[in-house]
Amino acid sequence: MKSNVGGMDRMLRILVGLVLIGLAATGTVGVWGWIGVVPLATGLFKFCPAYTVLGINSCSK
Repeated sequence: MKSNVGGMDRMLRILVGLVLIGLAATGTVGVWGWIGVVPLATGLFKFCPAYTVLGINSCSK
């Protein structure tokens, strides 16, 4: 897996993921908030499968 998520994109994904998971854990948004695991994982692993399919690379390498 080659990194294709970088910089600000990565920070935003981690932040959004944590917020969604936190809201789901407190019961504010319901079960759908657990979808926050996806942006959190893609931010932590610096790899997004959708970016690969679409040919997008936000990594500065």
